[in-house]
Amino acid sequence: MTPAPKKLSFKQQQLLLREDAILDAVNRLLASKGFDLMTMDEVAAEVGIAKASLYKHFQSKDELAASSMTRLLENALAFAAELDPGMRSLERLKALARWSIRKHMRREMPLLPSTRSTIQHVLINHAPYAQRLSELTEIMGEWIMDAQARQELSSALPAEVILYTIYARSCDPVVDFLKMGGAFSDEEIVEHLITVSFDGMCQRSH
Repeated sequence: MTPAPKKLSFKQQQLLLREDAILDAVNRLLASKGFDLMTMDEVAAEVGIAKASLYKHFQSKDELAASSMTRLLENALAFAAELDPGMRSLERLKALARWSIRKHMRREMPLLPSTRSTIQHVLINHAPYAQRLSELTEIMGEWIMDAQARQELSSALPAEVILYTIYARSCDPVVDFLKMGGAFSDEEIVEHLITVSFDGMCQRSH
């Protein structure tokens, strides 16, 4: 029999709440400025705490960014796990893409680490991030291959191309441009991007 999880003390709960607030602030700054321009001073100011207090939770900007990205992947994995088991793989991929686009709209989605950003090196060497990314990639890879086997996704496209295209929706600047234009509601923007990503832009003959 699995023992019941130990109840956290009030102090421990407060620490976790503060860490969540810190990582929420990091997400917003990473979304608006990116890793290279973000500073520890800005994070502390965004949360409303002293810089010394920030260092009690996270020792460096590298640790902050890695923890933020790891939590994001954990949230994505939790969302994927809660999807209806009866859903087709293609619909699961669309659901995850919608989730990430909505996160982006709420400025809760850090910019994806570019190969040219110093955060890439940080994340590669952060074991929890690498593990969660591997888990999510494996899940999505299985969905992609199943959808291709069912001829719901093009088998002419390598699965890796489809995978990274879906990942890229989480930081697609098209979302920001369309929101700035004001012609569409948030949900219309989401569905337009889902249509473009999964159905393409060419007119289909019926």
